[in-house]
This record gives sequence, C-alpha cells and structure tokens, in this order.
Amino acid sequence: MTTHVDIAASFNKELRRLARKYPSVADAVDELIAQLESDNRPGIKMTGLGHAIYKVRLPNRSARRGKRGGFRVIYEDQSGTLVLLLIIYSKTEQADIPDHVIRRLISDAY
Repeated sequence: MTTHVDIAASFNKELRRLARKYPSVADAVDELIAQLESDNRPGIKMTGLGHAIYKVRLPNRSARRGKRGGFRVIYEDQSGTLVLLLIIYSKTEQADIPDHVIRRLISDAY
C-alpha cells in the first residue's frame, strides 16, 4: 500500500523561502516525497516526542555542501499510510530545532 504525504503550512512557507536561495531544494524534497510514498521511512527516529517523528538529511546541491551542510526535514509518520512533512531548514542557517518547537508544529498542523 502506498503512503500519502501531506505538507504542513509551516513546511510550505519555509520551502518557498529556501527555494529562492537554493533552487535545488525542490528536487531534494521531491525525491524525499517519492521515497515516503513508496513506504520508505528515511532518516532517524527522534525520541522523547511521543510520536513517530523522523529527521532526515537532504543534500544542498545548490551550495555543493552535500548532506552534512544541507537541509533537514522533520516529518511525522501519522499512521502506516499517512506522513506529514512538518518543517524544513538549512543546517547552515539554523542549528537543531528544540523538542518544544516540534511539539508546537505538530499541534499547529491539526
């Protein structure tokens, strides 16, 4: 069974901002969505949030930085067949996102 990927407003807003600076971010996100729709769950599972929250690294091909200096996407596996993309950010612009911010993004998405 394929997975449906939904996108939170916070994700869309940040994606548009990053796409102005890094045009390749849209391709990286499309590749991630294709992986999620084919029932893969890339990234690492984050603990302590009470939900199935994952953080995945995406390469920044526009800046030629690879995955380490690339983008981070945080998403929630809501069920076996529904994934919600919560936020995307550039690792060069922002450090890790605190747990309380992730919890707020989850509550805002509902």
